[in-house]
Amino acid sequence: MATVTEIGSLISRRPDVRGGRPCIAGTGVSVRRIAQWRNMGLTPEEIARKFGHLSLAQVHAALAYYHANQAEIDADLEAETREAEVLERQHRG
Repeated sequence: MATVTEIGSLISRRPDVRGGRPCIAGTGVSVRRIAQWRNMGLTPEEIARKFGHLSLAQVHAALAYYHANQAEIDADLEAETREAEVLERQHRG
């Protein structure tokens, strides 16, 4: 009999991992990071290969979480971009 994986078990949030951001369970890979790669045009298969230790199912679970919670993840991505821009300006001037 095949092993069944509950989709909800593939994503977790822990305060001690990535500041409580949603991550692929058992890894430090955040849903935000997967969403960034997807938004840059990588396919789920390419993302899984890029990380090496992630299964295609894990990548798809992260993308499903992203699409179900897109406003939250996009706001987090935008905040990260703004923080990076501030740091860049501070180091230039």
